[in-house]
Amino acid sequence: MRSSLVPMLAVVTGAGRGFGAALVECLAAGGWDVVACVRTEPAAAPPHDRVRTVVQDVREPVGAQLLAAVGERPLDVLVNNAGIGAPGRPLAGVDPQTILDAVDVNVAGPLRLAQALLPRLLAAPAPLIVNVTSRLGSLSAQAAGEFAGRGTSYAYRIAKAAQNMLTIALAQELSGRVRCWAVHPGSLTTAMGAAGATTSPHDAATRLVRLLRSPDPASPRYLSLDGGDLPW
Repeated sequence: MRSSLVPMLAVVTGAGRGFGAALVECLAAGGWDVVACVRTEPAAAPPHDRVRTVVQDVREPVGAQLLAAVGERPLDVLVNNAGIGAPGRPLAGVDPQTILDAVDVNVAGPLRLAQALLPRLLAAPAPLIVNVTSRLGSLSAQAAGEFAGRGTSYAYRIAKAAQNMLTIALAQELSGRVRCWAVHPGSLTTAMGAAGATTSPHDAATRLVRLLRSPDPASPRYLSLDGGDLPW
């Protein structure tokens, strides 16, 4: 049983900007210790004394810097936030390499982190893996034509659908030991956000931090921070 004096620990990838950066700040402000993973050495100091920033490109094997930052502590939450997309183009203009790149970051990246950090997750009392996904990864919603007019790239849709399947596969293998959720953060006003986005990264991060303390045992779960579960 964890002592109430020991802070919760989270690892967040893609923490250099946007939603990831906002999530790190909100977690630290809420009393969490956070290991913030960024692709390149940051120019500034961490935003809070509870934050330790490490260089970890999710396209690479998990390195000694990240493992040392976590150490022997139980890991309560792994947030796989790092992600990429590609410009939306018709079939004739699609470069297959963009699909492979997106799958490497959005699917293989979370897999690498989960593999390396699983022992620390299993040491926590109620561990959770959160894969930051998109409602555009819903096969049933896409097949129903709900997003047919958006012009979203092949790479992004395929990678997010595959990431959702990764969430399901992890949940099935780790059933009863680690909860696994696919979380759509909402339509965010970030560099990767869609035109007309209305949700700030800080607002979405605040909602996720509140959710992370939920005892909800559901796993797998696919939900939107705007409210409600989503169809796979």
